[in-house]
Amino acid sequence: MTRIAPWRAALVGVCLAAMTATSAWAGPSGTLTRLVTRFEALGGGDQDDDSGGAAEGRWRLPDVTRTADAARLAKLKAIEAELTAMGEAGLSSQETLTRELLLWTVKDRIEAAGFDESRMPFSSDGGFDVMMLYRASGLRLKDEAEARRWIALLTRMPDWYAVNIDNARRGVRAGFVQAVPTAQAVLERAQRIAATPLADDPLLAPLRALPASVPEARRAALIAEGETVVTAKVAPARAGFARFMADEYVPHAASSLAASDLPDGKRYYAFLARRHTTTALTPDQIHDIGQAEVARIRARMQEAMKAAGFQGDLPAFIAMLRQDPRFYATSRQQLLEKASEIAKRADDQLPAHFGVLPRLTYGVRPVPASIEKGYTTGRYFGGDPKVGRAGGLMINTSELDQRPLYELPALVLHEGAPGHHIQTSLAQEQTGAPDFRKSLYFTAFGEGWGLYSEWLGEEMGIYRDPYELFGRLSYEMWRACRLVADTGIHWKHWSLDQARACFTDNTALSPVNIEVELKRYISWPGQALAYKVGELKILELRRRAEQALGARFDERAFHEAVLLDGSLPLAVLERRIDAWIAERRR
Repeated sequence: MTRIAPWRAALVGVCLAAMTATSAWAGPSGTLTRLVTRFEALGGGDQDDDSGGAAEGRWRLPDVTRTADAARLAKLKAIEAELTAMGEAGLSSQETLTRELLLWTVKDRIEAAGFDESRMPFSSDGGFDVMMLYRASGLRLKDEAEARRWIALLTRMPDWYAVNIDNARRGVRAGFVQAVPTAQAVLERAQRIAATPLADDPLLAPLRALPASVPEARRAALIAEGETVVTAKVAPARAGFARFMADEYVPHAASSLAASDLPDGKRYYAFLARRHTTTALTPDQIHDIGQAEVARIRARMQEAMKAAGFQGDLPAFIAMLRQDPRFYATSRQQLLEKASEIAKRADDQLPAHFGVLPRLTYGVRPVPASIEKGYTTGRYFGGDPKVGRAGGLMINTSELDQRPLYELPALVLHEGAPGHHIQTSLAQEQTGAPDFRKSLYFTAFGEGWGLYSEWLGEEMGIYRDPYELFGRLSYEMWRACRLVADTGIHWKHWSLDQARACFTDNTALSPVNIEVELKRYISWPGQALAYKVGELKILELRRRAEQALGARFDERAFHEAVLLDGSLPLAVLERRIDAWIAERRR
């Protein structure tokens, strides 16, 4: 999973990086250029780059007031009308794509605005309350001036908390609230963050890491100033949020797990399914796809089990994997080092499969201790060469007996390279494209590519024994079960036990991982549908190209055709790959 935080589900398919008021892009069409500039000038509303933000976005907090939302919506509707009126006549191929992606994005944001999602500003996996912790983890302050801008931003955090709490109160009044398990998880997180000792506060880490070019006395003074702000301003805001959750939100949390039981919930969940998959698939159709994939993958898992020489049945094999200590790291550092070793083996194979690679590098880092409890097992944080920040493959190093090593290769390939790091970095490095296209993220494309990258690991020779191959298949089964569980919970009103059964019966995921994931699906409806739907489409297009081109099929060229235009809705990707196939056949 890449850097999009689940509480910002409305941002799928929109620009993630903080936008500037003007765009460096200018196409031959003056009308399109002006519309792109107007869109980028809107900023992202509640958007934020978890890993540190773009150059100027680092020093701003998103404006999530109702007034700002209404103003953005009016401007989006005006842009939509003008984009529709201008048509495609006279546009170049890339301008046509830019217009299509901009129109798709604007329409998506307008439809999402009708559900007023800002009333639900947190999930079990993220929220406004941890946004600045994420930003701090990727921030590198280069001088005293930047340190002062960071401190100034910290002083504005009480207002940020206040407006988000006000939005959540609107949700409480309307019944547009998270379910009880999510509300309880957010309360516990808020209490942990409020109790963070000053010496361990991640918000102060960028100040403590100031470079030696800042004189020692000035560094000490800046750290002291930051500590004062955190103590006097941030800490009371955090405590107030914990009280709000305990006194006002948890008592009114939804008793039903299903998003379809929210006000206008059936229409809302159907919209989320369309948004995250970028298809017209209904929840029932997606559920059926998931069940078919579960049956197919289970057969391959049986084959991998036999290759390992295991004599029992699949449940016994999974039980053995969960309990055998040889499959688990014994220290946090060992887990990080193992992930790093896998990442370098993958790097060694990349040129054989990719003709174009990004300039940006990435590193392997631990998930910050302050948020690791209840956090997903791994995630990618995007980098930015303009501010000197590499991409980050974040590994959760807590609860080591729940982090099996046989799953680690698939995780590294998905979150690192050739997965999210390659896809998002190549998109970021596009030339001749406007800024909004460089940071677009359609979930089905991005997560579908991540899951495709796990599949590609077999061709790359990354899985070195039947156990690691089984780990990959277990991860694929995980994504198939997501189709079943997400639609089961939110559309078919399944209980938590019904949803859990697919994972416990068919995957080797650890119990902790299963519970964290179930909480995520409850609190982030629809997002989990994107992975399998996207991967199946990319594999379908690859097989179509292989069949059509035969010996002329070039895997590296295929990957370029998929990636070099950035993130795309699946229908747009399919059309462009079909055109690529036709061109290669000439």
